[in-house]
Amino acid sequence: MNEHQVIVIGGGPTGLMLAGELALAGIDVAIVERRANQDLGGSRAGGLHSRTIEVFDQRGIADRFLAEGKKVQVTGFAATKLDIGDFPTRHPYGLGLWQKHIERILAGWIDEWPVTFHREREFVGFTQDGRNVDIELSNGEHMKARYLVGCDGGRSAVRKAAGIAFPGWEPTMSALLAEVEMDEEPPLGLRRTPSGTHALGKVEYDIRDGDVVYGKGCTVGVMLTESAIGTREPTLRDLRDGLIAVYGTDFGAHDPSWITRFTDTTRQAAAYRSGRVLLAGDAAHVHSPIGGQGLNMGVQDAVNLGWKLAQVIRGISPEDLLDTYHAERHPVAARVLRDTMAQVALSRTDDRTEAARDIVSGLLGAEESRRRFGARMSGLDIRYDFGEGHPLLGRRMPDLDIVTDQGATRVYALLHDARPVLLNFGREDTMSFHPRTERIRTIDAAYGGPWELPDTGAVPSPKAVLIRPDGYVAWVGRGTHAGLLEALATRVGIANATADQAGSHAFIRNQRSADEGPSADNDDSLGTCTPPP
Repeated sequence: MNEHQVIVIGGGPTGLMLAGELALAGIDVAIVERRANQDLGGSRAGGLHSRTIEVFDQRGIADRFLAEGKKVQVTGFAATKLDIGDFPTRHPYGLGLWQKHIERILAGWIDEWPVTFHREREFVGFTQDGRNVDIELSNGEHMKARYLVGCDGGRSAVRKAAGIAFPGWEPTMSALLAEVEMDEEPPLGLRRTPSGTHALGKVEYDIRDGDVVYGKGCTVGVMLTESAIGTREPTLRDLRDGLIAVYGTDFGAHDPSWITRFTDTTRQAAAYRSGRVLLAGDAAHVHSPIGGQGLNMGVQDAVNLGWKLAQVIRGISPEDLLDTYHAERHPVAARVLRDTMAQVALSRTDDRTEAARDIVSGLLGAEESRRRFGARMSGLDIRYDFGEGHPLLGRRMPDLDIVTDQGATRVYALLHDARPVLLNFGREDTMSFHPRTERIRTIDAAYGGPWELPDTGAVPSPKAVLIRPDGYVAWVGRGTHAGLLEALATRVGIANATADQAGSHAFIRNQRSADEGPSADNDDSLGTCTPPP
């Protein structure tokens, strides 16, 4: 029987990212994938949002995607473009790159780690007890793992086998999606008709000097909104009829490489965890592809879950750290589901919807709305609920250019190994406080520039920040280290950290002298801040 610490069902972007995160932490992880290789029929999802590029940057692999994609301003809401080019991020843009290339690049990263693939197999079922999960595959093989993660898409067999409810909303529309050869040159771009929005685009292209250059030939990606919700498997005849209805001709369409159908079915798993079984990506949430949120949200699910699962397996953290995965990611997906439903409603082509869309477009043109919704749709405004405090708390850490004892660097370069980082931005001698654990990197850093968030602008400069492996700020110091040990325990899962007592007094004294004034976060009780060694 094959045994691994974690078995991931599904080798798409979510499963690949999760496997990489686990392997980076030294976890024995395997992927069960029904495909014989990483080849993907069709183009599928077409891009990466700003926050996802940042996530790749945190692991040192963003350049691999940037080298092949096209930087574009793709962020928008209900057909209203939202330019994020002035946002305080190293990546104030989206990246045009088909899913098949995203998967290929991620698979190349995975090849650098000891990740086992079990290909041409499908998940059938599982049983679990207090220690392990026994997994049955379609070839009759049985596997064992400490944890099982379903990254197997919207029809997730793992979710169904776990008995996790998948409530939501039934479809109100459907569309055909295909890649097909055409004898005639079609008009590229969007077209709106009473039946909905349609699109034609060349599949093969090169990027030269930042511009898209289409190659010869006529392999075309087609998206056709159907006049009625389709229910059976789509055919070439359906595609041709749809083209004629919208464009007056089928352009000699033939030899489709694939044809599928998507709807605006909107559902979310009631729980992201059932014992030793967890869900990520489309297995946990499905929605309309409008806005391009699905792949991006799945990758970010994986990065939230990966370090937590690794720390639990390695005995660094208690098992209840895994409950924070649902607590943090479920609200993020719930908001995306509502956003996509609103955009689908505003994409209809009747006169009343056109009027509503015009009003929304005007509102989004205001500066505050542009920043708010631009950050929202690009994933840059996510805030995990860590309670009240500094505006950075629960937010992504900005990728600042800083100077440390080792020289100039970037914050995200410190996250390449997916370990928590405690950064001190106070005076050179203030960070004599160190949590007594090798699990955390404690670094003195200098930074004299502004602190900004994409949706809110400037925020007060912190004296110190605790950054989780996924790049989110778990604690902000503003004069004392009050709350740091609690944040380590509850938000980072490191409950056995203690403080160096003598150093703690020095840290508090120097931080207070450097602080500009009293703060609600300050705690004058040294006894509660400095537990005994």
